[in-house]
Amino acid sequence: MLHAKPAPFGLLGKIDGAIGRAEVWILGWGIILMAGNTIANVFGRYVFNQSIYFSEELNEFLIVTVTFMGLGYATRKGIHIRMSAIYDALPVKLRKGLMVVIAATTAAMMALLAWYALEYVQKVASRGRITPALQLPLYLTYVWVVLGLALTALQYLLTALRNLNFAEEEIYVSYLEVDSYEDPETAAAIKRHEDADGEEKP
Repeated sequence: MLHAKPAPFGLLGKIDGAIGRAEVWILGWGIILMAGNTIANVFGRYVFNQSIYFSEELNEFLIVTVTFMGLGYATRKGIHIRMSAIYDALPVKLRKGLMVVIAATTAAMMALLAWYALEYVQKVASRGRITPALQLPLYLTYVWVVLGLALTALQYLLTALRNLNFAEEEIYVSYLEVDSYEDPETAAAIKRHEDADGEEKP
């Protein structure tokens, strides 16, 4: 189980907090708008026999936004999928060092993808293409890809920096989340068993 520790004070803590608040706001409103748009479209189709003409296009835009902003959010919370069989078998110091390498490498890859995505957005913007229904510039849809990849790169960079302190025993899978595999249900069952044993003793 992952558990969070208070972020250290300073610039990095402020950056992480600001990013987290922005991600939660964008993801929350994106999902709310997607749900509201879908419900309204179904209601219009079956009650008034008239669909909302831009509903599908708006949902596509929101899906892109939620997907790529969610990528950064998942990284920040340390809930991304990890293959850790070899990693788990290593001593703590080696795991911490390996986490620095993994996070730094992933940050570089995400930054490179963000750069390529930015180049693509610039090409789309230069062609002046617009969406069919909403008549909005098409590049606005892909801006969220660039932003999501860039924020993910930043989160992995913060993870690498947080793990550079080898005086700490904790290994961080994100800037806030500590790597831990303690199952809360198992821990609660063990505690109940220990309490029961204590009560049985004279």
